[in-house]
Amino acid sequence: MSLEAGNEDVRFKARPFTGVTMPRGTEPEQLILDGQQRLTSLYQALFSKAAVVTKDTKGNEFNRFYFLDTSKALNGDDLEDAIISVPEGKKTMNFRGEVIADYSTTELQCEQGVFPLNLVFDATLKGQWQVAFLQAKGNEKMPQQLSVWTDFDTRILSSIAQYHVPVITLKKNTTKAAICQVFEKVNTGGVSLTVFELLTATFAVDNFRLREDWEKREKRFEGMAILKKLPSDNFLQAISLLSTREKREAAREAGTREEEKLPPVSCKRKDILKMKLSEYQAWADKVEKGFLNVARFMHAQHIFDQRDVPYNTQLVPLAAILVQLGARFDNDGVRSKVKRWFWCGLLGEQYGSATETRFAKDLPEVLAWIDGGPEPDTVRDAAFTPERLLSLRSRGSAAYKGVYALLMQKGALDFGSGEPINQVSYFDESVDIHHIFPKKWCEEKGVPNGVRDSIVNKTPLSYKTNRKIGGAAPSEYLKKLRKETKTDEARQDEILKTHVITASALFEDDFNAHFDDRANAILHVIADAMGKGIEVPDGFSLLVVNA
Repeated sequence: MSLEAGNEDVRFKARPFTGVTMPRGTEPEQLILDGQQRLTSLYQALFSKAAVVTKDTKGNEFNRFYFLDTSKALNGDDLEDAIISVPEGKKTMNFRGEVIADYSTTELQCEQGVFPLNLVFDATLKGQWQVAFLQAKGNEKMPQQLSVWTDFDTRILSSIAQYHVPVITLKKNTTKAAICQVFEKVNTGGVSLTVFELLTATFAVDNFRLREDWEKREKRFEGMAILKKLPSDNFLQAISLLSTREKREAAREAGTREEEKLPPVSCKRKDILKMKLSEYQAWADKVEKGFLNVARFMHAQHIFDQRDVPYNTQLVPLAAILVQLGARFDNDGVRSKVKRWFWCGLLGEQYGSATETRFAKDLPEVLAWIDGGPEPDTVRDAAFTPERLLSLRSRGSAAYKGVYALLMQKGALDFGSGEPINQVSYFDESVDIHHIFPKKWCEEKGVPNGVRDSIVNKTPLSYKTNRKIGGAAPSEYLKKLRKETKTDEARQDEILKTHVITASALFEDDFNAHFDDRANAILHVIADAMGKGIEVPDGFSLLVVNA
């Protein structure tokens, strides 16, 4: 796929194929968007007179020339067997340094019947090689040589020279957003041409290496487990939110009063592709700091690892919000509103789709709310239904991860050590979410899988404690833990309360009482985080099971 050059609004840094030397000042007419590696290989092997620059299986670079064995090409079953790869000197040697094949001159090539592949498209040199081949074995053998050559040229070389390659050529007035869309539609490998890749080519026109800049920032993010796999496009989205908001505010200050005439706050692909290098440079360091502050904010919510981030997408507007707030985020009132917005977006499960539109609304609305304006739509529209607890069964659900984090945030102490879960103990003790009434016990008692695996019957525990629990009934494993840890029932009761668990239900192995009591308790925890009530009907019970 190629693009006609010449559109001033779509400027990319162009470079010729490897092995091509261009006269100074040459301007490209066509830019290759897809197929550059393949075309480079074809150019070097079939056209360039220099050796092909390639790599071995270990990644070591070396140079080769390629030939076709005429006899094998015409008589073999597999054409690949006819391809000969030789070192740059066109001589192959054994381990003792002895020459075992020499194709260094036209005469030697013709004698052995090996044709240089880089002459396929060079009519003049191909013709000269043909004459040498016909004469290689003397006048008596010339008719036989002619027959071989005619057959080889017709069946093999013509097939290469006349091979049809489908090409999609985009006109010069094609926008960057349309280039991305076309690329995704036609790329059979399912690979997307990312915004980051297009911006990399765009910024290169001004001699700015976006990829190198991003790799340095990525390395600085590695110290935060939350940010280890932060997509480059998310970083660009945060910059776009801030730069477009800046333009909107500038237009407002310049006197534009009609909302519809103000530039929109946006991080859609088409808007990111319009980003100027100066805008990227103005915001990149601030956004990097914003994401680092996001990681610290997440730690405060007891979300420590990337796998436990409920919505990676929600980190984008959060980073932009923290950049705009700056030192104001240290104020308790400001921080409380940001926390409430975060939990409403998470537990209301509002970041599962149409995220770019929500990003653009959340940034200005949260900032306005902090300054005394109305609640953002994300806060106002957030809702959690009690029945949802039954379907929260795995990390595939954002709300499942959210409840898990809230339990740790509320001060859940490990059943065994009695220690609170913090960033250090989370990793050191391999804390994860585990069943309270073990799977084995539930299976033996006929507890339905959906109820057994609900977040209501799970809680954060260390790996060591979970191993001690095993598949025993709660009354048994709690007694075992008391004995091993020298803990009395009163202290164990306190520890269970930090997990919003009714101790008596566990001491009596009463799954029904445990499930109903804890479901109600978790709903109160969720309501507190969202800052709004959850309607729980009188006599509410998710499910009663005969256990």
